[in-house]
Amino acid sequence: MTVRAEIQAVTDRIVERSKPLREPYLDRMRRAVEQGPNRTALSCGNMAHVTAGCGPDDKDALSFSPAANIGIITAYNDMLSAHKPYETYPSLIRQTARAAGGAAQVAGGVPAMCDGVTQGQPGMELSLFSRDVIALAAGVGLSHNAYDAAMFLGICDKIVPGLVIAAATFGHIPAVFVPAGPMPSGLPNDQKAAVRQQFAKGEVGRDELMKAEMASYHSPGTCTFYGTANTNQMLMEFMGLHLPGSSFVNPGTDLRDALTSAATKRALQITAAGNEFTPTGEVLNEKAFVNGMVGLNATGGSTNLILHMVAMARAAGIAITWEDMSDLSAVTPSMAKVYPNGLADVNQFHAAGGLQYMIRELLAEGLVHDDVLTIAGHGLHHYTKEPTLRDGQIAWEEAPKESGNDMIVRPASAPFQKTGGLTLLRGNLGTAVIKTSAVKPERRIIEAPAMIFHSQEAVKAAFQAGELNKDVIVVVRFQGPKANGMPELHSLTPPLGVLQDKGFKVALVTDGRMSGASGKVPAAIHLSPEAADGGAIARLRDGDMLRVDGEAGTLEVLNVDLDSREVITADLSANSFGIGRELFEVFRQNVGPAAGGASAIHPTVLA
Repeated sequence: MTVRAEIQAVTDRIVERSKPLREPYLDRMRRAVEQGPNRTALSCGNMAHVTAGCGPDDKDALSFSPAANIGIITAYNDMLSAHKPYETYPSLIRQTARAAGGAAQVAGGVPAMCDGVTQGQPGMELSLFSRDVIALAAGVGLSHNAYDAAMFLGICDKIVPGLVIAAATFGHIPAVFVPAGPMPSGLPNDQKAAVRQQFAKGEVGRDELMKAEMASYHSPGTCTFYGTANTNQMLMEFMGLHLPGSSFVNPGTDLRDALTSAATKRALQITAAGNEFTPTGEVLNEKAFVNGMVGLNATGGSTNLILHMVAMARAAGIAITWEDMSDLSAVTPSMAKVYPNGLADVNQFHAAGGLQYMIRELLAEGLVHDDVLTIAGHGLHHYTKEPTLRDGQIAWEEAPKESGNDMIVRPASAPFQKTGGLTLLRGNLGTAVIKTSAVKPERRIIEAPAMIFHSQEAVKAAFQAGELNKDVIVVVRFQGPKANGMPELHSLTPPLGVLQDKGFKVALVTDGRMSGASGKVPAAIHLSPEAADGGAIARLRDGDMLRVDGEAGTLEVLNVDLDSREVITADLSANSFGIGRELFEVFRQNVGPAAGGASAIHPTVLA
């Protein structure tokens, strides 16, 4: 089916806007394809180093035959539950590649921060910048130019976006992203959130809080709420970089291992040595990013991807904007209710039909492009199929045509709401975004006096002192990328949720980020320009009347002449040292604005 006019219009303007970037990018990728990778161009000494660590079979294959070689970029560590399963993947990949007539080597490792550990801690100020570090580290691994394809092992918040930036930069070779799947369901996410609010109110002690957290995060695998990690997995399917239906298969299962082996075989098939050469630069085109943005809206995904998608696209020579995302949201139905947008977790979402059901529905309604190149072949329709094991062999079968639970996932023709969950906010305070899919309709417009803070710790102290027991818009400034690395402010969710439950009108305005798990409190986030860059938020004062309107898409201070006010500055020296923050000064000094992806690698935005 032809895509709807509104989808095509956004696609066309992205294509036109991107020409100064995309055409030179594609030219570079084509020249790189012509030049290699070709191990025969390496000197004998070079090749000896490439193969010195290999076993005899791989050494012969790599040195004396045209066998394709896969470079594995792994984000494995055994502290991060989502990445713990990756410990055994390189062995399985090497074994599979060898049996298929190829070879595989771990080309490099990249850091993988667990945002769940660093929430509310100083280390969170390194989190966003870790995305660029991951891209750089993956680039080092692939720079050996000894690989015909890359397999990327990564799941969580900044890891997948960083790996996509690297994959796009090395877009002359294929890239296959390999998930590890979510942990089995534990304590329901809404129950965990309730205990957090009880703790914030002092109704339960730390022992009860610890029991709830341990029952929720309890085994290897991705956290089961629909935060940034699982949104990344959705995106890799909508953009054609995963094998179909592979995102939400649990770790430690026969199907999970079979999918990893299938991904390895597919990586070999789509190299220049195979019959279906699929360079990543061709996969990551304008239509693929539009599909990803539609998927983000239709599923109610994490607001972090609003930043990451801009940065990922830029690496592929494509310029997308928050306006593109907001305009697509206006015509994309909200089809899923997964916590924090609903009560279900991702395991229940997957069982109800999940991504394969949604992609079929969106294709049928003309809301995504089918005419795209993916690692599974030409056409997004490949992603309407789900994997299964038949006599020990993996097969892809058409997913059910009906939702398995219409309280979790609904058809595009009868969605939970007619628009997606992301809205662009504009006004005299600048430009921000709000995710409304988890916010009740009656709370999407908040007008209240401001209380100004320069740290989340100060907000929590005011909450404990009872100073926030009123209608209030909490403003937390100097939280942007230039100020302190733009940490997530997820630890504010419980206290603000308590205030909202008391009946107060509550909202958050910040130049920082919120976690992908945040939702029910209206939050105008990623405000640009940020306070450290002289943005209007730095001119606000306590008591100013603010209006956050998630329906009309406005963010304003009322009855104030901001130009007549002095810009407040802040002492940011405490954000410069400790827990590695001093190592990231170069990022803070060179980072671009949030609206441009908050990247130090590509710090400018296309006008």
